[in-house]
Amino acid sequence: MRALVVVNPAATATTPTCRDVLVRALAGELKVDVVETGHRGHGRELGRRAAEDGVDVVVTLGGDGTVNEVVNGLLELGPAPHLPVLAVVPGGSTNVFSRALGRSRNPVEATGEILDALRAGRTRLVSLGTASAETPDGWTGPRWFVFSAGLGFDADVIARVEAERAQGRRSTGLLYVRETTREFLLGRERRRPAMTVCPDGGSPVDDLFLCLVSNVSPWTYLGARAINPSPDASFDAGLDVFALGAIGSLRMSRTFLQTIARRPAARGRGVHRWHDLPEVAVRASRPQRWQLDGDHLGTATGLRLRSIPAALRVVG
Repeated sequence: MRALVVVNPAATATTPTCRDVLVRALAGELKVDVVETGHRGHGRELGRRAAEDGVDVVVTLGGDGTVNEVVNGLLELGPAPHLPVLAVVPGGSTNVFSRALGRSRNPVEATGEILDALRAGRTRLVSLGTASAETPDGWTGPRWFVFSAGLGFDADVIARVEAERAQGRRSTGLLYVRETTREFLLGRERRRPAMTVCPDGGSPVDDLFLCLVSNVSPWTYLGARAINPSPDASFDAGLDVFALGAIGSLRMSRTFLQTIARRPAARGRGVHRWHDLPEVAVRASRPQRWQLDGDHLGTATGLRLRSIPAALRVVG
């Protein structure tokens, strides 16, 4: 089998030693080519090339942003039976998609799990999502996401974290907690909620400052701690939506604690949830930041999101 290994050397937990151990392990059973990403969008180029060249397996070593780029390259022309199978080795700070697939948090152990699955022929199809954004230049073309899309507060926090990382700070759970707290206390958008969620087949809900659309559960992690606002989200279902209206600090703290509980069930005034939607639209009366799979992508005044069943084959 031919394998392309896509390595993001800038990912938080990716090191040359980790890369070399992974490659040696894979090369014992696969014909391996290794490419390190060198710029934003490079992973997408590599995924597209792998699909065109008929590679059997694409293995990513990096964070969720690397996975997102490669998936967008693999699926540039849409789902198809002949596309390479995707395998994911965790190399970022949270690795949501890898953990949703059941991979170990340890890259070496995850590589062993992937090889065991390939020997046994264990693969499966998973649903993914697509998102189009309304920007000042018009609607963008659909872009794939593997586990989440968001408009509003969560994207504001991600933008804050990315700004800190640009200053050389390491991406950690503590950094996310700090920037989430700062955005909630100092940010202006939550005081004047500007968003409306329009679930497929349901009534619109107005005056929201956060809209998080999930394809998996949990949504993300603080270290080993899962944050789970949409506990019923699944690769085998449609999209789940978690949205918040104007709430104060105490209710926000309570809602957060509900999402990290052993049996998460966020509820209460200002909390809105939908499960297994084929489509959902989000509108905003003024520009809001938006994100896909933890990457801030600018501002938009609307998102159109769709669930695509059985979109991609992954190593089980």
